[in-house]
Amino acid sequence: MKLMCSKSDLLSGLQIVSKAVPSKTTMSILECILIEAKNGEIKLTANDMELGIETIIEGNIVEEGMIALDSKILIEIVRKLPDNTITIQTNSFYKTSITCEKSKFNIIGKSGEDFSYLPKVEKNNPVIISQFSLKEVIRQTIFSVSDNENNKLMTGELFDIKDNELKVVSLDGHRISIRNLVLKNTYNPVKVVIPGKTLSELSKILPGDAESDVNIYFTDKHVVFEYNNTVVLSRLIEGEYFKIDQMLSSDYETKVRVNKKELFNCIDRTTLLIKEGDKKPIIININESFMELKVNSTIGSMDEEIDITKTGKDLMIGFNPKFLMDALKVIDDEEIDLYMVNSKAPVFIKDEEKKYIYLVLPVNFNTVN
Repeated sequence: MKLMCSKSDLLSGLQIVSKAVPSKTTMSILECILIEAKNGEIKLTANDMELGIETIIEGNIVEEGMIALDSKILIEIVRKLPDNTITIQTNSFYKTSITCEKSKFNIIGKSGEDFSYLPKVEKNNPVIISQFSLKEVIRQTIFSVSDNENNKLMTGELFDIKDNELKVVSLDGHRISIRNLVLKNTYNPVKVVIPGKTLSELSKILPGDAESDVNIYFTDKHVVFEYNNTVVLSRLIEGEYFKIDQMLSSDYETKVRVNKKELFNCIDRTTLLIKEGDKKPIIININESFMELKVNSTIGSMDEEIDITKTGKDLMIGFNPKFLMDALKVIDDEEIDLYMVNSKAPVFIKDEEKKYIYLVLPVNFNTVN
């Protein structure tokens, strides 16, 4: 195999597919990126058996072939080469030369035949969504995916499509994030759970162009995201997702309208007095025209008042500050509405159109604080 391409195109392609290279594996071939030069295309592929990514880059093929090269070494070599044309050439013993201007590296690769190819998935009836919308909806929900492998379903996000609406849901046992999106077209119902890792890596490589679309294909076991010259394929998480509608009560005893930025900044300040790993809650005391936020820790104490518009009863309630901040961080509205029943029930942060719903469970606190 012999090919030539620009450093920028090669590095960009390698960085895209490297998101599917496992950090730990007993199979050394999975630590590689497959380079294929055939049929007039230079294709790069990585696959960790759960998530696979392939992308096509520009370049000239002098001699067709393929080689699997160690991902970390390859990326570091390409990154440190001059900004010019790079030539990659292999011989029959998998010895690979990487040349740019006066620099030449020789490394030993592995047979491309041993590489685990992405499964062939039938691509019918794509769900079409703009890159921007998909990237945003992941950003606005991914933080409440659980990293606890004991409950596999919590490590993924529900994608629920009905007609022209997409609902994306994530939860970790302490909070729920829901985003509702209107799609351009109408589709048959789809209800799948996509691994959080897949969505997290996808959002990192997705350009996020509002004018460009992503085609999403669903099968019984896989999901495929296709955009530009890149394909991201992932296994789905099997099992029936949680019945979240039963958790979404519309009843409330207290409704608060507050400036989002003010509330976020105030909570952020309280965290200065909470050590990492400390489970000290932030205590929110809701009165007629203001909300008092207090924290009392081994480092010290702080309290601050924020003006609000309140409907209903006064209330004192405690929260993990991080959980509130995670939700506030991804809401774009200037003012937000908080709905509460009592100090033991969750708070709902939602807009009137229900484009977003965030549920955060309260925590117990000592009233002496």
